Amino acid sequence: MTHTTTRVLEPSDLGATLAILESDPVANAFVTSRVQIAGLDPWRLGGEMWGWYADGMLRSLCYSGANLVPICAGPEAVRAFADRARRAGRRCSSIVGPVEPTTLLWRLLEPGWGPAREVRANQPLMVTDRPSTTVDPDPYVRRIRKDEMDVILPACVAMFTEEVGISPLAGDGGLLYQARVAELIGAGRSFARIDDGKVVFKAEIGAATTQACQIQGVWVAPEFRGRRLSETGMSAVLNHALADVAPLVSLYVNDFNTAARRAYSRVGFRETGAFMSVLF
Repeated sequence: MTHTTTRVLEPSDLGATLAILESDPVANAFVTSRVQIAGLDPWRLGGEMWGWYADGMLRSLCYSGANLVPICAGPEAVRAFADRARRAGRRCSSIVGPVEPTTLLWRLLEPGWGPAREVRANQPLMVTDRPSTTVDPDPYVRRIRKDEMDVILPACVAMFTEEVGISPLAGDGGLLYQARVAELIGAGRSFARIDDGKVVFKAEIGAATTQACQIQGVWVAPEFRGRRLSETGMSAVLNHALADVAPLVSLYVNDFNTAARRAYSRVGFRETGAFMSVLF
């Protein structure tokens, strides 16, 4: 019989944790980036890292913070994480991760945690490791400066509200969201095309490790849509990401957003897997 156990990981478990995270640098980029910066101390990490052990070996992880994220988790590990999550009660605003473990995790948690505000069951994960050979980069897409926070923030709020369905300014008045926008600007990972003081395209490099990074928050102002600005803009951001951040660049997109999927494919991204998101 295989002996299994689950526990909250501690700073001394960092090496084993990173070994699992780095086994899939693209899918795990979000959590890996947090762990590389903050370690496993819950206060610095912004949540707990749960570990699932089989015969004394750490095999799977689950990040439990603002998001609940199963990592390299098979069915037995997912069931153990679901049991722990049920006992702790829902403290996350979303469950997100690779389709297979996230689907099972939600199936186990839905009777107690449901209904969700929205379930996005299939979000293709797209990856590339080279600049676009088919779409020229927009020469006007550039890094946002720290003194341009007031210019970029309304576009960020519009994107978030359109994508997630709620305003990021709700609850705490947007303090945490504004801090995150400012953090990405300060790190040089916020990009936009600004014409006559108006943001017409923007995107950020969110999660970033030495192995992979993830583009997020892609948005084109409504009156400028249909002009292929998302393609030329993404080509420009991709070049920055490859040159300055990581050798693999990824993003994930809703399966029903066929226009975005076509645009990213034209830039050179290829679908390599899929995520699932459960929004509360």
